[in-house]
Formats: sequence, C-alpha cells, structure tokens
Amino acid sequence: MRVMIKAIFPVVAANKAITDGSLGDTIGSILSDLKPEATYFGLQEGARTAFVVVNITDSSEIPRLVEPFFLAFNASVECFPVMVPEDLIAAGPDIGATVQKYG
Repeated sequence: MRVMIKAIFPVVAANKAITDGSLGDTIGSILSDLKPEATYFGLQEGARTAFVVVNITDSSEIPRLVEPFFLAFNASVECFPVMVPEDLIAAGPDIGATVQKYG
C-alpha cells in the first residue's frame, strides 16, 4: 500500500540544520533508509515540508517511517494512504458495488 508522509519541519529546527550544514546529510540519510517511490519538498503552514511516498505491506512499518522525522527535526508528521491512477481503476468495481448498496 502506498502511503504519503507529510513532515513539516519547525522553522527554528530547520534553520539550525541549515546553518550547521546538517540538513542535506540528514534528509539524505532518512530518504536512503525509507527508499521512497517519490519525494517532494515545498511549504506548508509557513514551514519547510517534505512529502514522501513509500510502499508498505503492514501498518507496523509506520513507526520506522515517521520516527526519523520526529527525532531529527522535531517535525510534525502525518501519513495517509494514497493511490496512483491504476489503483483507482482497480478499485472501480468495489466503488460501484458500494454505490449500489449505499448510494
């Protein structure tokens, strides 16, 4: 199952990592461990934010995915399931059955 992790880095913690030169190495290390399908960086809530898409097979993997962001940056982290178009197409019959039953 694909999961998107959104990690919002507090400005003070991210600024410290930038000024001491550790930001790139730390993010690189985390991403090397997570082996993401895709990674994007942007702004959310006025702070630097990472959006990381990974594949998991069990919910017990979630701590392994999010703890590095908590520990390294004191980040605010959310994770939620996401789909690519092929996943949505595959879900079509189930969506149709649900519409028939509850719609």
